[in-house]
Amino acid sequence: MILAPMCFSILRFPKFGVPTLANLWRENFHPLNRNCYHSSWHDQLGFRIYNLEGGQNKRWIRKSMTTKAGRKAKANPSSKPTNIRNEILEESISTSCTVSINKSEKSETQKLQYCDIQQLIIKNKELARPVTVITFDIETTGFSRNLDRIVEIALQDLSGGENSTFQTLINPECYIPNSVVHGITNHMVSRPDVPRMKELIPILLQFVESRQKQKPDGYVLLVAHNARTFDVPFLLKEFSRCSFDIPPNWRFFDSIPLARQLMKSSDSKITKISLQALREYYDIQLVGSAHRAMSDVRSLSLILQRLTFELKLGISDLIERSFTASDLINKKKN
Repeated sequence: MILAPMCFSILRFPKFGVPTLANLWRENFHPLNRNCYHSSWHDQLGFRIYNLEGGQNKRWIRKSMTTKAGRKAKANPSSKPTNIRNEILEESISTSCTVSINKSEKSETQKLQYCDIQQLIIKNKELARPVTVITFDIETTGFSRNLDRIVEIALQDLSGGENSTFQTLINPECYIPNSVVHGITNHMVSRPDVPRMKELIPILLQFVESRQKQKPDGYVLLVAHNARTFDVPFLLKEFSRCSFDIPPNWRFFDSIPLARQLMKSSDSKITKISLQALREYYDIQLVGSAHRAMSDVRSLSLILQRLTFELKLGISDLIERSFTASDLINKKKN
């Protein structure tokens, strides 16, 4: 009996349109070794050959056969042809089990790699979503997000155009002890045309929504200087206090880490990372009074563009480094 060598083909995967994905797949995919499938049957089995001899009185006789290894198979009178079939069957079962296990392992490897590629595709699609970049700043009655309130907020859509800015004072419904810092007094916020926070939030949401009319399925990236430890926690607290949720497509970005990154570069002359220090470094003229929300927003809008240019960062890089409201909430719980 002659057994044909077993052949297995390596699966070929579809090429992705994004070259980096295709390269990643080729680099990470390791085809299974096929050497284990080529069993040397003739070396492992001592075949007994039964031939017909004689003229008219033909009869079966046993002849010994020398294998490739040079061993001579002995003629055993007690041996029967069924032994050959048993030996071949046992070897076939053993090989079949090995092949089955290897196929199972191969299938699991493919599943894991498929999941990794799918996650990478999803990530790239998320980064490719349109983004509305809005810088913002707040002024408050103090530094405690639990005890103090926001007294002013300003926003600027970096895409520009008509109605790309928003600014308003806010009645905090409490005494303002730090008017000397930002110049906002109790008298200024007590006027009837100044909204309270619960009245302002729907207007604020409407403004942001109006800025993404051309990008309804995209992100809103809200950028502030010291956003992670000051501006965003205050905003989250005010939304929660007024029983409003932060929209799920809002993401936040802190520009301070960018200033630190630039300061660490060898050729940088930045020694401080405050908004004022960055404004002076980039020779940006102050418009309005310092420490007022709109004045700081206008400065940040120009500083952000300079920082991202020097660090060679795109919108997708900012999205990758951004955080959500739930990120801060979960971190606080932990």
